[in-house]
Amino acid sequence: MRRFSAEYLQRTREGMWEDSRAALADLELDSRRRVLDVGCGTGELSRVLDAESDADVVCVDADVDLLDVAREETGLPAVAGDATRLPFDDDTFDLVVCQALLVNLPDPAAAVAEFARVSSELVAAVEPDNADVSVDSTVDDEVSLERRVREAYLAGVETDVAPGDRVTETFHECGLTDVRSRRYYHEKTVDHPYEEVDLRDAARKASGAGLADHETELRRALSTAAYDDLRRAWREMGRTVVDQIRDGTYRRAEVVPFDVTVGRV
Repeated sequence: MRRFSAEYLQRTREGMWEDSRAALADLELDSRRRVLDVGCGTGELSRVLDAESDADVVCVDADVDLLDVAREETGLPAVAGDATRLPFDDDTFDLVVCQALLVNLPDPAAAVAEFARVSSELVAAVEPDNADVSVDSTVDDEVSLERRVREAYLAGVETDVAPGDRVTETFHECGLTDVRSRRYYHEKTVDHPYEEVDLRDAARKASGAGLADHETELRRALSTAAYDDLRRAWREMGRTVVDQIRDGTYRRAEVVPFDVTVGRV
């Protein structure tokens, strides 16, 4: 399973559910009594599940460092556990849900089957389609470079990070019924006046740190020379972003599609 830092998860998931909680309607949160958030990371979805229901929400993740952050940020019970070997009895929860977890697992079906074992009613997955991300920017090179990075990343990553309809197929294969899915578009916009996180992201572009988040996957798809060339171009683009931020002219919009899939046990 791929691992991420708490900073990366908080940065990439920030604001995801602020205005689009209707996308979670099929989870029937108002009727839930006991909910498990698998692969909770730093607890962004856990917090929403807790706020939108009267259920007892439990967080679980294999990374104990992320669990510590989730526990502190949400105040919810947090349990260490593998998504494919959950430390709970059959039918312990009436909803088991994950967010951006299946795309990081080598065998997502094994996790979904385990979700179905510990759930008495509903299983849900909120998964991104990383092949269908769109970016618009006042820095022309940013759009083309993002496309190059995404293509190389998709070629180099070892899990299925753009599953689309395959999540629905996996649910059916695991014996879930009444399977349905709705697509939610998470838009992240950077515009003047800029927030502190925008300034940090711009600095990460200029330093090359943003690219380094996916260096392992990129180097699988690119030669050393091609990666170094991409990194030079990325850092140069980042410096242009910093310049535009200083001028107050920088604007960036990114749209990431998420498929919210649910099925009954």
